[in-house]
Amino acid sequence: MSTTVENIQRQISENPILIYMKGTPQLPQCGFSAQTVQALMSCGERFAFVNVLDNPDIRSELPKVANWPTFPQLWVEGELVGGCDIVMEMHQSGELEKLVKAAGQRAAAADNGDAPSE
Repeated sequence: MSTTVENIQRQISENPILIYMKGTPQLPQCGFSAQTVQALMSCGERFAFVNVLDNPDIRSELPKVANWPTFPQLWVEGELVGGCDIVMEMHQSGELEKLVKAAGQRAAAADNGDAPSE
């Protein structure tokens, strides 16, 4: 049986674009999660999500793993991007879309067995 920390590490490694949030993309349960997921959705790439309200073990352990105390948390290619403020700044500057599209393209290439282009 895997531990919560192992489960978190697996989720982060298996999902190129992952958001830990309160609620779901269709029904966010807090304003910060709503803003973050809206910015992420505007980038046009598929992403995974974990509703921390449905997963109390993840909600309590992830801040320790990430060294980031709040939700939402956006992870791209195994790296913590940040929470709502950082994601919104990146969205406004255009940096978020570049990061997310690049991750989506690399994931699609890997799924097709193609080597990613640099």
